[in-house]
This record gives sequence, structure tokens and C-alpha cells, in this order.
Amino acid sequence: MCLGIPGRITAIVDEQAMLAEVDVSGVRRQVDVLCVAEPGKPLAELVGAWVLVHVGFAMSRIDEAEAQETLRLLASMDELAGELDAMRNSARA
Repeated sequence: MCLGIPGRITAIVDEQAMLAEVDVSGVRRQVDVLCVAEPGKPLAELVGAWVLVHVGFAMSRIDEAEAQETLRLLASMDELAGELDAMRNSARA
């Protein structure tokens, strides 16, 4: 299963290499934007766009509402994982 993490494009780093910087919950990374670039349009138009990031690639564009909902769901999954770990640890005690 592949999981894309929502991120917002904050800057174009290298137009020739199709690289942009994305902010994923405060963490900034460079990603390849070839999959989300529109032919004939400047990459600068991507700044501010929300994308799903997977293994260094912006795989698709999403709207802000979908990005926020996905981030909320990912946070709740993290909380659930923490609760399950606590249950496992208490069962061993």
C-alpha cells in the first residue's frame, strides 16, 4: 500500500530539474513535481498548491480541505498506534 502525505509547495527550487520545496506539517523537503506540473504553464504557478507526496515525488494535486482531512486522519492513526503500544506494554507488566 502506498501512502501519500499532504504537503504544500512553498517554492520552486530548480525549474530545469522540476524540483520544488514542500512543507509537510512543518518539515520542508525537496520533491520532484513532474507529475503535477501542467505542460506550457510556469512551475511558479504551483507555489501554494497542496500535493500528495510519496517517496520524493509530488504525485497528485489536492485541495486544502482534502489535505487537512488527510492530515487529521494521519494524526488520529498515530494516536491509535500510541494507544495500542501502551496496551501491549501494560499486558507485559
